[in-house]
Amino acid sequence: MWQQTRDSVRNPDNLVSATHWLYLTLRRLGRTADAARALEAITPRLEVIENGSYYSLCQLYRGERSTEDVLKSAGAGSAGAAVVYGVSGWHAVNGRNAEAEVLWRRLVSSPDWAPFGVIAAEAELARTRK
Repeated sequence: MWQQTRDSVRNPDNLVSATHWLYLTLRRLGRTADAARALEAITPRLEVIENGSYYSLCQLYRGERSTEDVLKSAGAGSAGAAVVYGVSGWHAVNGRNAEAEVLWRRLVSSPDWAPFGVIAAEAELARTRK
């Protein structure tokens, strides 16, 4: 689904958001080479207008930004929660589960319960409980 979404995009904002989800999905499936290929469309001078948070996450996945830098620029609200969740996903697919869990717990302890990043963090914590 994310591949089809990405293939049908017509602007950089949709490209970075679809690539973010496609990348994390492929990494979770163990398809590392496919995930790396998905990032090839993310270039340094994309004219992203609204989805800067997803662009910064794609730059993280490409090795162009650090997790600290991305988290520092996260902001608040839904966009901020999406960034924190994206960084947690980055940690998880790279085997840093303790770091991912810290971010998931940070998200679920937020008073802002509605953003997708918060809901996804709740699901991650429920999924990883043994």
